[in-house]
Amino acid sequence: MNDQDHKKQPEKEPGEGIFPLSSHEDRLQRGVVERPKKRTFIFLLLITCLVLLGGAMLLWWVPYVGFTNIHPYMPLIVGIVFGGIVLFCLGAVLTLLFTIIRGKNLFFNRKIRGIVIRFLFPLLVGVGKCFGIKKSEIRRSFVAINNQLVLAEAKKVRPEKLLILLPHCLQFHDCNVRITGDVKNCKACGKCRIKELAALAEEYQTPISVATGGTLARRIVVEKRPEIIIGVACERDLTSGIQDSYPIPVFGIFNKRPFGPCYDTDVDIDLVTSAVRTFLGR
Repeated sequence: MNDQDHKKQPEKEPGEGIFPLSSHEDRLQRGVVERPKKRTFIFLLLITCLVLLGGAMLLWWVPYVGFTNIHPYMPLIVGIVFGGIVLFCLGAVLTLLFTIIRGKNLFFNRKIRGIVIRFLFPLLVGVGKCFGIKKSEIRRSFVAINNQLVLAEAKKVRPEKLLILLPHCLQFHDCNVRITGDVKNCKACGKCRIKELAALAEEYQTPISVATGGTLARRIVVEKRPEIIIGVACERDLTSGIQDSYPIPVFGIFNKRPFGPCYDTDVDIDLVTSAVRTFLGR
């Protein structure tokens, strides 16, 4: 191939088709974790931390004079309490940043993930509004950070304990086959990705389910009782699914929406394959 032909080739997005499938975790790190901007989450995290620290100092300083009227040592006692809270917050933030940047597994990594899911994300959404950051961008960044923490746990499971959970919108819109009860009902016509995903689950002997919404997805998780979930969905559904499924780790993969939301969506099969192989330790 000459230089002129080489220049005509379309440029690929970072993480698309340029990572060998033998390096599955590297593929996941670059294709799913880095593409959504982690810096959005980190920026909002630092701003939120500063706001909380400022609020804690204000709550301590305002009644400082009044504390001396109660007891001479009361300002010192309250200062120690607030100081402990401040140090705990700083320690949690620094630990989270270390995990995000270095990707190192920590023995309390699950608790960090819980703090991010249950407490930090709602706070960051509010802070993001003040800075004009779209909720969808914050959600994408949140899913990227969540994926980083899930990968940092380096957890490997048996095939029957890994659940591939898909949205119903991946199915071809004019298909009459009901697959929400059993994906094996798919006739493998090839008009949508369900054929390939069902074959992938069959190859690795992992459970696979299709959900029409959050209620059905939660019921599937309760019935299957997985140890790790690979979830495919849009930003909103992935975010709510990660929150609803905690403490079960959910590795999120965004669907593609060439025809708009909830209609004949698509997904990167290579990313799903890499995720399956990573969590099975293949």
